[in-house]
Amino acid sequence: MFGITDLWAYVLGTVLIILVPGPNSLFALTMASTQGRKAGFAAAAGIVVGDLILMLAASLGVASLMKANPVAFDLVRYLGAAYLAYIGVRAILAKPQADTQTIKPQENCTRKAFRSALAISLVNVKAILFFMAFFPQFVNPSYPHVWHTFAALGFIVQFVSISYLTVLILVGSSLSRRLSAKIWLKNALNKLVGTLFVSFGLRLALN
Repeated sequence: MFGITDLWAYVLGTVLIILVPGPNSLFALTMASTQGRKAGFAAAAGIVVGDLILMLAASLGVASLMKANPVAFDLVRYLGAAYLAYIGVRAILAKPQADTQTIKPQENCTRKAFRSALAISLVNVKAILFFMAFFPQFVNPSYPHVWHTFAALGFIVQFVSISYLTVLILVGSSLSRRLSAKIWLKNALNKLVGTLFVSFGLRLALN
């Protein structure tokens, strides 16, 4: 179908890979639980756009070039590690604050969530390896319309990813309402998440 060599194996592999906790899903959950549903969906939008860019790069062969050039791949890996650690340190050092946001700061928050999620997605080595190594294995090179194959594979990835992120955001926004009167708990959660991001960055840099 559409030049996909083994559709159900690809679907199963995609679901399992997406369900593995990573920076993208953690960031969307954190935004939803600390800043609300709008920020969570803004982060999800950034992740989706970032994945689309990585898919396009894979279809154009950029991913193959990175695989053939370890220096370029290491550069992306270290940039990703530094950015994850930066986000983690900011969360750890953030000062306690009450929920006194006005409309304008909320709009700024959603834009910031989108930009941060986009940056995390573009340097997410888990996603890069997925599109670089796993993704092309299910493309039949003899199929006359390979672009259709990449589009179908990409649609499946995005459908599964959006569904998963939506569940996380709804759970996170429900948690946000419960945390709204417990500023100390929200800030403790921020520091915990910040520590996890720093650990993601260190693990990425040392692997």
